[in-house]
Amino acid sequence: MSELSWQKSSFSGGPQGNCLYIAAAPDGTLRLRESDTPDVILATAPQGLAGLLHHARTTKRTHD
Repeated sequence: MSELSWQKSSFSGGPQGNCLYIAAAPDGTLRLRESDTPDVILATAPQGLAGLLHHARTTKRTHD
């Protein structure tokens, strides 16, 4: 696989220093990784990530 161009999420970098990175692969899929485990890379279609983000934004959060 060619070298990916990783971009850090604008929501990353809080007090814990955890960061989420995303990259577009040549095959049109997206790759995701976290700064604390950079060798673990998840792959998803853009539609799958868009669905997850939509759900996260529109679902009411409950606290235990």
